[in-house]
Amino acid sequence: MTKNLLIVESPAKAKTIEKYLGGDYTVRSSYGHVRDLKKGNDAIDVEHDFNPTYEISSDKKDVIRELKKLSKEAEMVWLATDDDREGEAISWHLKETLKLKEADTKRIVFREITKTAIKAAIQAPRTIDIDLVNAQQARRILDRLVGFELSPVLWKKIQRGLSAGRVQSVAARLVVEREREIEAFKPKDYFRVVASFDLGNNKALEAELSTKFNSKDEAEQFLNDCLGADFKINDIKTRPGKKTPAPPFTTSTLQQEASRKLGYSVASTMSIAQKLYEAGHITYMRTDSLNLSEEAIQSATNEIATVYGEDYVQVRHFKTSNKGAQEAHEAIRPTNFNNHKPDLSDNREARLYDLIWKRAVASQMADAKLERTTAEITTAKRTEKFVAKGEVVIFEGFLKAYIESNDDDHEEDEETKGMLPPLSVGQDMPLNVMSATQRFSRPPARYTEASLVKMLEEKGIGRPSTYAPTISTIQKREYVIKEARDGKERNYTQFVLEGGAVTEKNLTETYGTEKGKLFPTNMGMVVNDFLVKHFTNVIDYSFTAKVEEQFDEIAHGNLQWQSMLGDFYKPFHHTVVDTEENADRAEAHAEKELGIDPATGKKVLVRLGRFGPIAQIGEQDDEEKKFASLRKGQYLETITLEEALELFKLPRTLGKYEDKVVVAAIGRFGPYIRHDGKFVSLGKEYAPETVELETAIELILAKRKADAEKLIKVFEEEENLQLLNGRWGPYISYNKANIKIPKELKEKAKELTYEEVKKIIEEAPEPKTRGKKAAAKKEPAKKATTAKKTTAAKKTTAKKTTTRKKTTTKKS
Repeated sequence: MTKNLLIVESPAKAKTIEKYLGGDYTVRSSYGHVRDLKKGNDAIDVEHDFNPTYEISSDKKDVIRELKKLSKEAEMVWLATDDDREGEAISWHLKETLKLKEADTKRIVFREITKTAIKAAIQAPRTIDIDLVNAQQARRILDRLVGFELSPVLWKKIQRGLSAGRVQSVAARLVVEREREIEAFKPKDYFRVVASFDLGNNKALEAELSTKFNSKDEAEQFLNDCLGADFKINDIKTRPGKKTPAPPFTTSTLQQEASRKLGYSVASTMSIAQKLYEAGHITYMRTDSLNLSEEAIQSATNEIATVYGEDYVQVRHFKTSNKGAQEAHEAIRPTNFNNHKPDLSDNREARLYDLIWKRAVASQMADAKLERTTAEITTAKRTEKFVAKGEVVIFEGFLKAYIESNDDDHEEDEETKGMLPPLSVGQDMPLNVMSATQRFSRPPARYTEASLVKMLEEKGIGRPSTYAPTISTIQKREYVIKEARDGKERNYTQFVLEGGAVTEKNLTETYGTEKGKLFPTNMGMVVNDFLVKHFTNVIDYSFTAKVEEQFDEIAHGNLQWQSMLGDFYKPFHHTVVDTEENADRAEAHAEKELGIDPATGKKVLVRLGRFGPIAQIGEQDDEEKKFASLRKGQYLETITLEEALELFKLPRTLGKYEDKVVVAAIGRFGPYIRHDGKFVSLGKEYAPETVELETAIELILAKRKADAEKLIKVFEEEENLQLLNGRWGPYISYNKANIKIPKELKEKAKELTYEEVKKIIEEAPEPKTRGKKAAAKKEPAKKATTAKKTTAAKKTTAKKTTTRKKTTTKKS
């Protein structure tokens, strides 16, 4: 008989905790939530205080069966799910589902998975906090109501299959509005003057004019006035400075810094952090607190003194400005500051741990002491001053461990790093060269995943647990896309004073190149505009933040959850009914007339088609109307007539090669050549509108050669079995899967027989699985039957989802 049954959410966490508890404890995982709102529109009884109907998830029935058996055998059941609203709700659902008695059930919480924390939690059990549960219930019910009532309106008025969500739609709105700010931005040009002065001994000093000129004439005049001018050091100022470390990570700042420093997506950062937490390496990764416990501060300062010295220690206590922050919780930190580099096989985990360790340690380190020097250089011919700046670190302090990144990595006026050479007031400064370069003001930056998280946090939209799923959802729904885009070319002017003369240069540069930025799609813009027009409150920033505050009030026991839902739902539902009846379906298609096609005299328009945004020549009832898809980066609201007409020039027939037609076109993955059923990328070098047949043939032959070199061997026994050459050497391609060849056999890959290759495939390790799939593999063999049940359940659910009727809408 089991004396104690301890239930957590994840099998990885269960495995770690089991090491710390003796034989009196059996530790099991619930694999996350075990119950959720019933499928369909009748899960919430809006007429009776929003009473929810829950059901056990189809893939959790075996889990519940096992937990019921173990809980009946146990003297005490310990619910040890996460210390947040979601975790509290999981514990409550477990208690309800397993029918646990109050006297035989204890709720424990901890923010780190260490032996000390687990033992301390067991010594201080509590009951389930129903206020936290109600806050989670309120969020879940509200989000279901919004999604289930808004989505059918979008189906009716825009397109079937669309969906809307309370927080996700607000996040998409931020991206749409930023894109429009960028489109509306009119850059202003100015001239920036930089000079290089000769210091002798092949050394030079770079300095920038503190004044920027607004016109070409002013810039040219300045350089002409400096012809033959003498320059001197007018003033040198040296002043002390300091830099202070950033606080330890919260969920939001970890996501931002991991994106900037490591290139991780928000979802990846949370997935990796979850593994580090469950393995006992870091504290809980969903937090908005900057607080560190006294024990953690003591541990960190001891480590700093040991590694860097006593001079580097400076105890700090950080407080967050967020109203709803849980200060009783801690910031994200290592559970053991002595552990600089835990034994982690996954390099991504090791890099994220290193970032967390350095940030937490740096937060308890001394300020960096600096000396900043500014030298002013003047000439009698003009009143403006050239300024040279230098900075030298006198004492590294926290910089010894960690330097924070920021999003403003393109600032042109950033202070020069490094020390200025020895200079003196009155010193002559012979001019080497001076340039006045035309520069342009920049539009607001597009969001990255990290900067969008920062904005959501600043506006009070969502909470630490919602940032990652929100940003993942708007991309999955294809309202927002993360991608890189090529820049555009522009001309600019530069005046150069050198060798006693001023010359003018007309130059070209590429600007606006984007990498890993978030762009709204045309569908995202259309859905956003529809929601903004008809459901202003639902996606209003301040209203959404107010709803979050109300969830906090419920969690603190200061607000009744049913009344909060009632206040939201009644006006919302009225708007749904009104919009279904009165909104114009045509307006939602964002149809826009651009002008007349000079070749045919027919109207040219753009609109949202069934498979995306399209350009159209001819009216709807014109039997000979033509269609063309818009290209990547083109928007219905900004595309011009000339750009739309360009779309109809493709696909373009170039001629014939080997008696087969050669066609140039643009597809999902960019411009390409099609010949004999095969595709050849044109890359950035060639445009499909202008590429010639000769060039296309060269590309076709080059692709054939590359493909031939890639293929090592084919097998008559199975046509889908091949030996190929890849980036890291030979490998096996079999049924669309790639299998590694053992190192010792790679050199003689060409000689491998069919039998030898099949043996390698049979002995190859299974591909690594992550998340729920990995967890499922660790379950007893009896769970194999669950997969079949789950698949069947999903098919049934899919059918129900497709045919369901809006009963909730009609109910009220």
